[in-house]
Amino acid sequence: MLHRHAKAGCVAIAAVGAVVLTLLPGSAAARQAAEPTAGSAADTLGVAAASPQVLRAMQRDLGLTGAEARERLVNEAGAGAVAGRLRQRLAGAYAGSWVSGADSGTLTVATTRAADAAVITAAGARAKVVPHTLAALEGAKAALDRAAARNSSTAAPVWYVDVRANSVVVQAVRPAAADALIAGSGADRGLVRVASSPEQPRPLYDIRGGDAYYMGGSGRCSVGFAITRGATQGFATAGHCGRAGTTTTGYNQVAQGSFQASTFPGRDTAWVAANSNWTSTPYVKGSGGQNVQVTGSVQSPVGASVCRSGSTTGWHCGTIQQHNTSVTYPEGTISGVTRTTVCAEPGDSGGSYISGSQAQGVTSGGSGDCRSGGTTFYQPINPLLQGYGLTLKTTAADPGDPGDPGDPGDPGGTWSAGAVYAAGAQVTYGGATYRCLQGHQAQPGWEPPNVPALWQRA
Repeated sequence: MLHRHAKAGCVAIAAVGAVVLTLLPGSAAARQAAEPTAGSAADTLGVAAASPQVLRAMQRDLGLTGAEARERLVNEAGAGAVAGRLRQRLAGAYAGSWVSGADSGTLTVATTRAADAAVITAAGARAKVVPHTLAALEGAKAALDRAAARNSSTAAPVWYVDVRANSVVVQAVRPAAADALIAGSGADRGLVRVASSPEQPRPLYDIRGGDAYYMGGSGRCSVGFAITRGATQGFATAGHCGRAGTTTTGYNQVAQGSFQASTFPGRDTAWVAANSNWTSTPYVKGSGGQNVQVTGSVQSPVGASVCRSGSTTGWHCGTIQQHNTSVTYPEGTISGVTRTTVCAEPGDSGGSYISGSQAQGVTSGGSGDCRSGGTTFYQPINPLLQGYGLTLKTTAADPGDPGDPGDPGDPGGTWSAGAVYAAGAQVTYGGATYRCLQGHQAQPGWEPPNVPALWQRA
């Protein structure tokens, strides 16, 4: 956690041996296209709306030129859509996917069936044949989560599903702590490996994403993303920043609102309802205080670029290392966070993580700092929105409509603007059935027939 009163660790993971086939030719198309074409994945995810602030931060932190930064975003958008379709096609044999290369021009999709290689390469991705399915790895991690909840004294600092290594990795300062957690979980030891790490995570304490706010007159955190709930306006942030009822003041020390709900540990989620003096805006604070557009919340793949805005250190970028990570702070364990190479410092907690113009999550905790580098974890935004019934404020939405997650799809069916959908979810729309390819919160204009990057007809 990183709040201002009061960040978590990483180690390099070596890849396991596997069969690697074919190349992804997607980056060539990105170089040829000055702007995303209508209906493309890059168009759906609003790559053209990526702020100069985002692109400049990517150049600084990832060593890219401006053209390379935009190309990377185009490739990452396309890779997410391809990976989503292959996940549905491979079903139970699917073992994860990730992007790599300076331009994210290579998508690798892992499977436990060698016969799937032809299907994967035909889609333009590399195939990696591995022994364990993603479902098996996630099952082992869930067993570790349950063990940590029963006995937090045996919890190692961090554990996660590493799809690139096809294993569950448990990090610990003392190997005995990792061994105790694994032994108490009943997880298949063949799916789990221990990695030594000197880092010990802690919170990052201390209505526009990245702006500062103050809790109860003491302590500072950062706004994650502006939201609405019916006619109520407010923002999503980290749960460790405050409890239900905690009052807040804004960056300008003017009375702002109060926490309506908060979960920590277990998860690190919360939302604040603002008073009538504050208006939710579809922006995140960029360098120099300029606005960065938020156009949606499509989850980016492992290896993708991601940038963070916080009230202490401002804009910094890095890459997504793993989704579905568990991390143990002194207050307890939280699960389901995403591990990144982005740095953060006290006061950045709760702040925005964004890929291009797609909201990713709110800053939870980490280790290191923005001078020597570090590792930071964020709480994914889509489960937070779903858990509290919130609607993300985006530039794509009607500015006069606060959003209603219960609005029915048109022209009929179960699809609903404002609903949060996970990969694999099924809906009906216009008499047809569709399967979700990438997790996101639906919004007007993203009806299933209109966004093949997000939905596939079943």
